[in-house]
Amino acid sequence: MWPTVNDTARRESCAATRRQVLAGGLGALAAAMVAGCGTNGRPGGPVAPVHAVDPQATGSFAAGRKSLLLQVIAHPDDDLFFMNPECRRLLSSGVPVVTVVVTAGESSGRNRVPHELAPVARNKPGYSAARQQGMRQAYAEMLGVDRFTRWQRTVLALPHGVRAETDGLAAGGRRARLIFLNIAMRSEGGVRLPALWDVPGTVMRTVVATASLVSQVHTYDHQTLVDVLAWLMGHYRPTVIHTMDPDPDYQVHDATHPKGSDQRHFSDHRDHTPTALFTWKAISQWVADATRRGGRAPGFTTVAFRGYYNQRWPHNLPPAVLEDKVRYIAAYGGGARWECGDPAGCGDYSQSGTHALTSRKGWARSTHPRYPGALPVPTTDRSGRIVAYGVLGTQAVRWRETDPGSGRFGAPRNLGGGPLAPALSVVTDTAGRQLLFALRFSALDGQGGPNTREIVVREQRGTDGQFGPWRGLGTPDAGAARGRRAGCPVAVATADHRVHLFVRTAAKGLATRIRGASGRWGPWHRLGGREIQDGLSVVLDGAGRIHVYAAGHDGVHHWAQERPGGPVTFRRPSGVRGPVPDDPPAAVREASGRTALIYRAPAAATPYVYGASAGAAGTPLPHFTGYGLLTAHLAAGPDGEKAAPVLLGLTDGGRVQVQYGTSADARPVTAPARTVTVGAPALLAPHGGPVSVVGMSPDATPWVWRPQTTPRA
Repeated sequence: MWPTVNDTARRESCAATRRQVLAGGLGALAAAMVAGCGTNGRPGGPVAPVHAVDPQATGSFAAGRKSLLLQVIAHPDDDLFFMNPECRRLLSSGVPVVTVVVTAGESSGRNRVPHELAPVARNKPGYSAARQQGMRQAYAEMLGVDRFTRWQRTVLALPHGVRAETDGLAAGGRRARLIFLNIAMRSEGGVRLPALWDVPGTVMRTVVATASLVSQVHTYDHQTLVDVLAWLMGHYRPTVIHTMDPDPDYQVHDATHPKGSDQRHFSDHRDHTPTALFTWKAISQWVADATRRGGRAPGFTTVAFRGYYNQRWPHNLPPAVLEDKVRYIAAYGGGARWECGDPAGCGDYSQSGTHALTSRKGWARSTHPRYPGALPVPTTDRSGRIVAYGVLGTQAVRWRETDPGSGRFGAPRNLGGGPLAPALSVVTDTAGRQLLFALRFSALDGQGGPNTREIVVREQRGTDGQFGPWRGLGTPDAGAARGRRAGCPVAVATADHRVHLFVRTAAKGLATRIRGASGRWGPWHRLGGREIQDGLSVVLDGAGRIHVYAAGHDGVHHWAQERPGGPVTFRRPSGVRGPVPDDPPAAVREASGRTALIYRAPAAATPYVYGASAGAAGTPLPHFTGYGLLTAHLAAGPDGEKAAPVLLGLTDGGRVQVQYGTSADARPVTAPARTVTVGAPALLAPHGGPVSVVGMSPDATPWVWRPQTTPRA
């Protein structure tokens, strides 16, 4: 059964008082001093002030978590366009899904049928209701039942006296719940979500959708929305959270890249960004408050997804995956002649039929994580046990295998540093000390306050020893707005006792910062080049020279050292040529010492190997088809064969697969169906040791898969 909550009238007076204080511009701290109101609008005791994760907190995590995915989206289709196929894949594996829709999605109020010229009356409550019905249709199909299956519709009471309709459906051991907050996309006076995030005193009203069980208009100020989202997190206790992109790319809008539905200067919708910011702020508040109350932090992993970015970069979903994705978008779009039983309409007709495939915007044709990279990141200790680093509950953590080869991990050790984005890089320097790099949400105030990011590092004091304190390294770009666009940190240690850190910049270029042999960090340096996607591949060749590869608009971009210890500079690829990549390329050192790249062309399922041994046209890997991030490492063969690249990726169905070798007759091995992964798994190929795959399960614990063999035929 889904948890339910009863509405209580006693919240009303405290909620009204709190809103009055906030509307007066006194902020959350002043609201905390309102007498007679409790933490959820209940009498007795002061309202708790807003909390954020303490970077120094290193307490333990709550145990006994049951898998649940919570998604927070702006409009009733953002999950289908930008979070699928990951949402459907988890739902199909039996993970319950709760999707929270922040706005009513009423837009202009006109539910237009494509290619029909007849005028459509403006009806915002009706259009909002039709889009909600479209979501029920799409999720019913994802649950494997008839699209018109009746949902259980109830009302959920939320903090500060607001209410929301919540619709639940269970079938075949799978469960989905939709929660509609219904904040107007454009409230009275033209107020929109960006103002609710950033302008003190802003208040927005809800839309009462046609035939909704919630018949009263409610008001939201900044803190109300944060509290509502944080309360929902505490109520449903997710182990996976899907968010939108809090810091979208800068985008020049011109004839080649028309603005369309983008917000000014950025590659995303004006509602997507504040929805993501509110979600991350609520995550931080939930973790801090839960830790304060119970002494143990909630354990969950987070994945953020790009939005209209999909329109600006090569598409990365192959036909089989795309076909499955657009099926549910078409169910959401519905049709004016469908008989769904909803008087307001049977979906968002603008997205009906094949529109998702024919639209020039191509939003459905890609799924891009905002923070690409594998989590957890595995390494080994001196005893041969796997040590995995990840982000749990926005804090950096370390899991250690109980015994070498056991595949079982002990409890996570909290290394603090939060709130962190789910993007880590771990390197071991020449002294055997590990360095942990992350991207921190250093401030998420909103309401005119700071909104900043920074790259942070924590270094071991000795081999397998304790870590020192977290240290801020700033970002390559000055100023809060540009600093927010920092990419995921990627680092590499070299034989000259240096550590090189690389980060994508706000201008979509590459920057570096180097820790010298003395342990001191130098300044940031820009490395030139043209626009690249985030998701950097860094590898040392046989001579110990650094190579950095990234996906650009026109092909793979390459930076390298001319000699070990020399500067890293931009250059055209030498001996590594190919088409435009759909995703970040996997770079691997071949047995010859040279570097090879492995990636797919746009919208392709089959990856190719490009390198000195592959020829100008590259070598296809016809049996290693799939989608998503690819990883490769040089490793010894399963039967004592000579060293060769080992490949890791996902099948079309999202199953984990590994392949030894890049010859045409090589065959992959697929992990057991129970090995469900959140995000991208990681490949561990220690020198002389067995190959292991480490991933994150939906219950926010790591798993290990050791493929016994990867046959060549």
